[in-house]
Amino acid sequence: MPKLQGFEFWSRTLGGARHVVAPMVDQSELAWRLLSRRHGAQLCYTPMLHAQVFVRDANYRKENLYCEVCPEDRPLIVQFCANDPEVFVQAALLAQDYCDAIDLNLGCPQMIAKRGHYGAFLQEEWDLLQRMILLAHEKLSVPVTCKIRVFPEIDKTVKYAQMLEKAGCQLLTVHGRTKEQKGPLSGTASWEHIKAVRKAVAIPVFANGNIQCLRDVERCIQDTGVQGVMSAEGNLHNPALFEGRSPAVWELAEEYLDIVRQHPCPLSYVRAHLFKLWHHALQVHQQLREELAKVKTLEGVAAVNQELKLRCQEDISRQKEGEEPSGGLPFFHWICQPYLRPGPREGSKENGGARSKRALEEEEGGTDVLSKNKQKKQLRNPHKTFDASLKPKYAKCDQCGNPKGNRCVFNLCRGCCKKRAFREAADCPGHGLLFKTKLEKSLAWKGAQSRPQESQPAGSGEPGGLPEVVGSALA
Repeated sequence: MPKLQGFEFWSRTLGGARHVVAPMVDQSELAWRLLSRRHGAQLCYTPMLHAQVFVRDANYRKENLYCEVCPEDRPLIVQFCANDPEVFVQAALLAQDYCDAIDLNLGCPQMIAKRGHYGAFLQEEWDLLQRMILLAHEKLSVPVTCKIRVFPEIDKTVKYAQMLEKAGCQLLTVHGRTKEQKGPLSGTASWEHIKAVRKAVAIPVFANGNIQCLRDVERCIQDTGVQGVMSAEGNLHNPALFEGRSPAVWELAEEYLDIVRQHPCPLSYVRAHLFKLWHHALQVHQQLREELAKVKTLEGVAAVNQELKLRCQEDISRQKEGEEPSGGLPFFHWICQPYLRPGPREGSKENGGARSKRALEEEEGGTDVLSKNKQKKQLRNPHKTFDASLKPKYAKCDQCGNPKGNRCVFNLCRGCCKKRAFREAADCPGHGLLFKTKLEKSLAWKGAQSRPQESQPAGSGEPGGLPEVVGSALA
């Protein structure tokens, strides 16, 4: 049976899905997908999977996709990050029987994607992307889709989308931000870019960005003409977003924990989800935030959740008639609601209004204020210091700038030293690398093996038998 393409694929295989849960690393696992589907999500993606690891590691495949079959978890699209056509297709072939389509991640803007050379950092390599999509389109029995970020220029974004469509992409998700728009510099996603792409291609398009409630979903579809809308952070803070509800937080937290008991996942995923769900309540009850961070079992997480529920119910009982939510929130802290990420200060025109994270920290006096991660480290180790002037100074590797080995004969770090010692067949006792010594021993052993055996005295043994010495030893 030929695979469906374009709008036929969207309408028949995906059921004309309009409400979509985004692929989120460590956050769109099976339990969360099932919770989201119960509350209005019509299509879900797996977390981003690393294609190369998926190919080589059977445990990785089992943990992330080859788990128990769950008929409720369809339609489902598996997303991979990759930068090699052959590896991408190998991974997709291993996954295609467990999903309805394979998605290539071209939207991840994080530093890990830059180091790994994937995600949004491939968006200038059109020849490579064409080869990846074309090969997948030819080899797979399910459609291939893409999730992209935009360029600052609308025209270039449109040409980019058309190139992917021509290569074989059957559905395109457009996140209306550039790869530089992330973290505190996220800003507002451009629906104008998304609208232009929708008009320029003949395949279904999903929009991503600026989605905090069901009203945003409906407005986005109306303004851009897209077939569906994808939510990430909005869904994490309110899994009932696509239902148009804002229930009490503990209602969804308890339901999620019940699903996790049936479909277990790492505790770190559970804890991260509850931090998002309870975000506003944990600003009020900060002691429970620390307890949730330290808890080691699912039962412990459930106990913290129950305590937070009781405290919020006490807050409700003390609520005065006509009282308004504090902090400019649309609802009280015990209600599921969006979290608006603080952005850079107004007035900066540099980089289109976006400045570096370091510049923002300096302006805010960030050198004296520790980040949340550093605060956590300091809680675990009160004597830890982050003052750069107090850190020991290390001599740098002559090649890469990392700290060099104190006893390295080449004045290099271990990684650079290993490459040079191997290339030159040299030793570096400081790093425990003995390529020269091992080579000399190997050559000596081969030389000893290649020498002809010394002639034996006449009558020293039977013809073709063991030498007399060896024979007597065995006797």
